[in-house]
Amino acid sequence: MDKIFSINGPVVTVQNTKTFAMQEMVYVGKKRLIGEVIRVSSELTTIQVYEGTGGLMPGEPVEPTGAPMSAVLGPGILDNIFDGIERPLKKLEQLSGAFIADGLDASSLDTEKKYSVTMSVKVGDTLKAGEVYCTCPETKIITHKCMLSPMSKGGEVVWTAEDGEYTVNDVVCRIKNPSGRTEELTLCQKWPIRTPRPCAERMPITKPLITGQRIVDTILPVAKGGTAAIPGGFGTGKTMTQHQLAKWCDADIIVYIGCGERGNEMTQVLEEFSELIDPKSQRPLTDRTVLIANTSNMPVAAREASIYTGITLAEYYRDMGYHIAIMADSTSRWAEALREISGRLEEMPAEEGFPAYLPSRISEFYERAGYVETLSGKEGSVTIIGAVSPQGSDFSEPVTQNTKRFVRCFWALDKSLAYARHYPAINWNTSYSEYTEELADYYKKNVAEDFMEVRQQISNILVEENTLMEIVKLMGTDVLPDDQKLLIETARIVRVGFLQQNAYHKDDTYVPLDKQYNMMKCILSFYQQAKKALADGVSAQTIITGGWVEKLIKIKYDIPNDKPEMFKEYLDEMSEWFSNAEVK
Repeated sequence: MDKIFSINGPVVTVQNTKTFAMQEMVYVGKKRLIGEVIRVSSELTTIQVYEGTGGLMPGEPVEPTGAPMSAVLGPGILDNIFDGIERPLKKLEQLSGAFIADGLDASSLDTEKKYSVTMSVKVGDTLKAGEVYCTCPETKIITHKCMLSPMSKGGEVVWTAEDGEYTVNDVVCRIKNPSGRTEELTLCQKWPIRTPRPCAERMPITKPLITGQRIVDTILPVAKGGTAAIPGGFGTGKTMTQHQLAKWCDADIIVYIGCGERGNEMTQVLEEFSELIDPKSQRPLTDRTVLIANTSNMPVAAREASIYTGITLAEYYRDMGYHIAIMADSTSRWAEALREISGRLEEMPAEEGFPAYLPSRISEFYERAGYVETLSGKEGSVTIIGAVSPQGSDFSEPVTQNTKRFVRCFWALDKSLAYARHYPAINWNTSYSEYTEELADYYKKNVAEDFMEVRQQISNILVEENTLMEIVKLMGTDVLPDDQKLLIETARIVRVGFLQQNAYHKDDTYVPLDKQYNMMKCILSFYQQAKKALADGVSAQTIITGGWVEKLIKIKYDIPNDKPEMFKEYLDEMSEWFSNAEVK
């Protein structure tokens, strides 16, 4: 029996053994704490333990499992909350109360609950890896499709159960693989969390993830299967921005990873999500959400694992043909866990004490996003939206800079916007999206032929305002000519009336794409008619104080989402006003 040689926080070593393989899951000590082998040499085997090591002593046994750290995948994942190593927190609370005891053994999925199973194959069929052999309603809005594991070689179906009620561990199908061995299939399977699940083909990204947030959908879009980062200092609204995206984006399933966040924030997520009604199905949002909560007071090694657990669950549902959005909050806390464990392993530190492999770990995570054709021929996607928490809002620190290298959408949160109560506090001057051109065809076909031109004109107004603000800060607006005063006032309409959004207003919390387009058209119509009026001799003061600036700022509240015809009335009224405007 192998025994503990030394203990350094979550890092445990075993001396003179050849029992363990790299990345193998092991049980450590008399409490059977869950651990993973992270270094192997002829003298020492190093293990990181995913639970608290308080009370652990040298000489206690370490048992191998012969398998890598894996997630259990099957019905019962949705409408559930797990810790970083996929143990259900509701079950752990029943076993040990509000604080999780070390060494608790709780199965990831409910082994007693029965699901109404419908078989999709019959005796004589050939089953290949990734193909569905049965389905069951997991929640009222999501059908769970049990697929043959990609690790299986497949084979001929030799027996199937009758349609009926089964638990996740009941055998519902048997296949004979090419070597003649019989394989029993239950409703669940296991998959190593650090290994990406395979797909038939990675497809080009051409569809936006529609969120109903104007600055995201119109100015800085993210694609289905894409990657985005939300960096911002303390109090800039990272978590609230992710909550809005999780509530309203048109993904089928949301995976929310609370990685090293405060416990009260995770409680807020739980309470809000359980109260929210999904706008598409009129069911609770939790019916299509899975939460992985690894709060800041939980073991640091499990924080590192929680990211991989979350992405593995997402890939599993992607393989069923669903579109998944992952909210990782925050990857900085995950990087801090890497730094702490790296320090205990006495590895050579790189910039700011982070390990030298930080960039490769970040890229491994974000590269698991994508729009794919699954092994069963369906289309599915995983979109990753990761929050980054740079200390002191310093975007030059390693986690933000390395994340920027691997994501194609960067929504930089601005402290001054947040303090001015401008939400979402995404700074349009320092943020960017590389998906705009790839999504152009979608917007042209599904919203309006000139959508991209209108969007570009709105962006140009913001860029020109940014240039002029340098002069305004020095000398004030009075020195500007009338056309530049008009531009600054139009930019204010764009900033306050279009980019700023009220999450607590029934018509402004989510805005459909056609309303976003009509709002932009109204603003541009005002700007063009105002420029013409200026050329005809109407003063900028007359235009600015004519009431239309404030009216356009309030248009987001005054025109309900379901009444787009009201925009024509506004445009007609505006044209009439300009035609009657008095020349100075």
